[in-house]
Amino acid sequence: MKERINKRWLLNKRPHGMPEEDCFKFEEIEIPSLEDEKILIKTLFLSIDPYMRGRMNDAKSYADPVKLGEVMTGESIGIVVESKSNNFEEGDYVCVHRGWQSYIVAHGNDKQLFKADPNIVPASTYLGTVGMPGRTAYFGLLRVGKPKAGETVVVSAASGAVGTVVGQMAKILGCRAVGVAGGERKCSYVTNELGFDACVDYKAGNLEVDLKAACPEGIDVYFENVGGEVSKAVAKNLNPGARIPICGFIAHYNATDFEKEETPFHVFGALNPIPEHRFFVVTEWFEEWPQATKELSKWIQEGKIKYRETISEGIESAPQALRDVLSGKNFGKQVVKVSEE
Repeated sequence: MKERINKRWLLNKRPHGMPEEDCFKFEEIEIPSLEDEKILIKTLFLSIDPYMRGRMNDAKSYADPVKLGEVMTGESIGIVVESKSNNFEEGDYVCVHRGWQSYIVAHGNDKQLFKADPNIVPASTYLGTVGMPGRTAYFGLLRVGKPKAGETVVVSAASGAVGTVVGQMAKILGCRAVGVAGGERKCSYVTNELGFDACVDYKAGNLEVDLKAACPEGIDVYFENVGGEVSKAVAKNLNPGARIPICGFIAHYNATDFEKEETPFHVFGALNPIPEHRFFVVTEWFEEWPQATKELSKWIQEGKIKYRETISEGIESAPQALRDVLSGKNFGKQVVKVSEE
C-alpha cells in the first residue's frame, strides 16, 4: 500500500458552549506495520452525531468522556485494505467505532466490528438509517415506547437521523405519527416525503397550540431527542399511560452549567402521575443489532423507510460538521466522506 499516513482529529480542550476550532487538534501520523490477527481499514465515511458533544465534557455519563489528546469518538464505515485475520478479507466492508481518523487498525476478533454489504443499501446508510441512529430509533420505539396501532407517536428532531426512522416506523406499526422540527422546509419534508401525519414547526412561535392541534387525541408515545420547550409542550398533552423513551436532549448539549438545566427528567418527573420515562442506550440490545439492521434494510428496499443525508467532504471538515449538527444546519443524517473506495 502506497499511502501510510493516517489523518485524525484529537480532542485538544474541553468546550464551553459550542465546540470551536481550538477544541480539536488535527494530526497526521504514520501507520505502523500490521501485526498478526489485525486488519487495516480505510475509512470511507465518518458518522457525525449529537452525542459526540456530551463525550467532549469531563462529566459522568453513560459512557466515559473522551480524554484530552485522544481521538474524537465516532463510528465509521470503511473497507479492509490489508488483513492478517482469518475473519476478514481485503475488500470487506466493515463498521467500526474508532473515531475521527482516515485509517483504523483493529483486531480481527473484535466483537464490535460489524460487516456491511453495500449491495443491500449504500455504504453510508450503515452509519444512519440502518446503523446506530436507525437502531436507536428501532429499539427505543419498540422496547421503551411500546406503541400500539391507533396510538399517537410524537418525535422531536423529526427530520434527523433518528427521528425520521421513529416516525416512519410508527406509520408501519399503524400509529399516528407527529413530528416536531425546525422550519417549514424540514416540516414539509417530514409530512410530504416521509409520510408523517403532521409536523409542528417549533420555530413558528405557536408550539403549544400547534402541537395540541396536531394531536387531537393526546400523545401516547413521545420519543425525546430535544428537551427544552418541546418537552414542556408535550407534557401538557400526554395521555394516561404514556411512554417516553429519552434518547437525548440536544437543546441542552452546549449548556455551560448542565446541572442548572431543566432536562426532560425534571419536566416529566414533575407530572402527577409521573409518566413512564427513561433514558436508554442502543447498546442495551447489542446482541440484536444484526436483526434490527436486517429489518431496517428490508423496509428501505420496500420503500417504507426513506432517508436523506448531508455529506461533508474530507475528514478536515469534521469539526464544522459537528457544529452544523448541534445548531440544526444539517438535513437528515450528517456524514463526512473521508475517501473514495
